[in-house]
Amino acid sequence: MRFRSYDTLRIFQAVAEAGGFTAAAEILHLTKGAVSYRIKRLEEELGFPVFTCLHRQIVLTPKGCDLLRIAETAFRDLDRDIAALQEDDTGDITIATSTYFASRWLSPRLMTFMAEHPNIGLRLQPLVNLMDLRKSGADMVIRWGDGRWTDMESELLFPCPSFPTAGGALAERIAKTGLRAVFADVPLLHDRDDSTAWQDWSRAAGQLYAPKRNRLVIPDPNVRVQAVIDGQGVALNDALVADDIAAGRLTRVSQVGLEEYGYYLVFPKADADVGRRQFQEWIVAQAQGWLADQP
Repeated sequence: MRFRSYDTLRIFQAVAEAGGFTAAAEILHLTKGAVSYRIKRLEEELGFPVFTCLHRQIVLTPKGCDLLRIAETAFRDLDRDIAALQEDDTGDITIATSTYFASRWLSPRLMTFMAEHPNIGLRLQPLVNLMDLRKSGADMVIRWGDGRWTDMESELLFPCPSFPTAGGALAERIAKTGLRAVFADVPLLHDRDDSTAWQDWSRAAGQLYAPKRNRLVIPDPNVRVQAVIDGQGVALNDALVADDIAAGRLTRVSQVGLEEYGYYLVFPKADADVGRRQFQEWIVAQAQGWLADQP
């Protein structure tokens, strides 16, 4: 027989937690007789007793204990799910990321998120430095790196090692003389003043990091890619420049890459609202799909 007295389970839970009919009646704003009657009807429908009298007290029977555990779990899950439905999911989410990642990977996929979540608005905000997250008020940031940000939570979207790239005549010169010779008099392009990416790459390549001209800093990744294409120096780029390499605008000039680097979703150490959780789940699924398609 199908169980129907779900509303009485709340009364049962109150009696069990209060330790008696009188105390539960006060909590529920019912009479003691009404509470006792509802418990009696519950036991009749269940076909087994949930309480037994012991020294003028009522105690749970073994099956009553099992029922209380089941009821508490069910009500806790129900309360959580209702709270999630009640949260406002119509506000905007601000995603801070570089224009490079936004234009080359994120933007072509955003319409699927908008179609799946029509009540959530997205705002893409250019970001150069992770520290800007605290000042910008962004909900999340997508950035490239090694994930070692102790003051923020982070989740790897996909590995994306970087490698040296050059353009045009400079790439041809490297092919003839080698990187070591070119590094001595050609600018190494950096994304910021305190970047250690080139030092990390030199260590991975087993060569001394001793450039003579290495202070060309271009924070905007898209501008940095164009600077390499224009022959202004050598820069570390990743798989998102695949179209430029295929078109011959860029050349990968070393097979050594920073293998531990990739794109991460970074967010404050705080409980996420519904919108942020939904975006996080969506972008992780998109990243997994992209990664599976890579050769």
